[in-house]
Amino acid sequence: MPRFVVEADGGSRGNPGPAGYGAVVLDPATGETLAERAEFIGVATNNVAEYKGLIAGLTAARELAPDATVLVRMDSKLVVEQMSGRWKIKHPDMKPLAARAAKILPRAQVTYEWIPRERNKHADRLANEAMDAGKRGEQWEPSRSTAFAAAPPAGPPGDAAKGAAAVRAAMASGGGTGTRAAAAAGTGADTLFGATDAPSGDAQARAAEAAAVRAASAVARDTDTLFGAAEAPAEAPAEAPAGADGTGPRPAAGSDGGHATRTAAGTGTGTGTGTGTGTGWGPDMGAPATFVLLRHGETALTPQKRFSGSGGTDPELSPAGRRQAAAVAEALAARGTVQAVVSSPLRRCRETAQAVADRLGLPVAVEEGLRETDFGAWEGLTFAEVRERFPDDLQAWLDSPKAAPTGGGESFTAVTRRVSAARDRLLSAHAGRTVLLVTHVTPVKTLVRLALGAPPESLFKMELSAASLSAVAYYADGNASVRLLNDTSHLR
Repeated sequence: MPRFVVEADGGSRGNPGPAGYGAVVLDPATGETLAERAEFIGVATNNVAEYKGLIAGLTAARELAPDATVLVRMDSKLVVEQMSGRWKIKHPDMKPLAARAAKILPRAQVTYEWIPRERNKHADRLANEAMDAGKRGEQWEPSRSTAFAAAPPAGPPGDAAKGAAAVRAAMASGGGTGTRAAAAAGTGADTLFGATDAPSGDAQARAAEAAAVRAASAVARDTDTLFGAAEAPAEAPAEAPAGADGTGPRPAAGSDGGHATRTAAGTGTGTGTGTGTGTGWGPDMGAPATFVLLRHGETALTPQKRFSGSGGTDPELSPAGRRQAAAVAEALAARGTVQAVVSSPLRRCRETAQAVADRLGLPVAVEEGLRETDFGAWEGLTFAEVRERFPDDLQAWLDSPKAAPTGGGESFTAVTRRVSAARDRLLSAHAGRTVLLVTHVTPVKTLVRLALGAPPESLFKMELSAASLSAVAYYADGNASVRLLNDTSHLR
């Protein structure tokens, strides 16, 4: 049975006065934001706004999974005590709202907990954004929200379906917290998918501010030039050396290996035919090939956190997954210039890719190398079930990229070789183009890892949500630049 945390809040500037509410649905295992709701509700009291925030949060949780158990956390002692049945509801405005909230999910599925206001910042910011929008004569828009970035992390990072940090921490000690993986490169860049001319001072300031506020997401989320390609890269490309497992990225077509190793600050020491220590972007490499990496939408197994690789049942998208595919299709159509769509052969990816391709008017090509890891005997099991049945194999798999899942599955080393070969084929076929790759958790994380030159254990330190977008740019000299990681703004 799925488990969610709902955090809700409401406020009134005048009590009664202009009022709004905010609510967020979280995955308790990873802290991942699953849904956000906010609305300006006109003139109302604080308590009315708080109840309406509760109703919105519970409704969002029911839409995600009607059978979910939900822990509601609010800083309103009144609402928590009344909904828990410990305080009587006397005010006539509260009674119908409380009755409405109680009917959204069966009482046995919902529990309530009071939290201090400082622990309810995400919902509080959403409520304030809604009131700010109302002051402008508008309604709250998810695409303009910064509440996600401002909220403190609610749990350990990692991908719950593929053995990320939450599982590692659980096996070690059963607890721990962490921060979301930092995502965007180059605070001076105001583009993500593809390179553009160097931004103006104003654009740099906007991008730097956004990166500071949204440390786990992309800079300048409202930019209209995410996918464009121009003459010069907007950020310094970072070299991607081979990973610790010896299966790092091969040079792109046309590379002679004589490139400068650049640091994050844009300085570097020349190697091969390069010059000595220098500063700046380096020579113009032309437009990079940009891979926009889309994880498929949800299946029935996704919210259950079950291993779902290429050796299992090949599930289709769930209704929620189809909605996610439609949402990302609209976002990609609105944002930029994807020139080709390539998919994993597995059904959930092909269905996601087709939804996007139909919206963009493009065909879908299939690349076998983009399929998910074969998880062997673990297919269809939860981590708890694998840990109970195959504890030694699971621990070995977490400890070494060369260890394969029980029953003939693929090791991460084998997956890296396969994904690297697919990457090279696609780079050769799509030089200088922006290509959407619809694939799975492990291939996306592997491409990001290789681009960063990060060790294999970094696979367990990246969060990747269903229907999320990431992006990597590949330059002609063999360098790669991670531009985006786990963007889900199109789903909120």
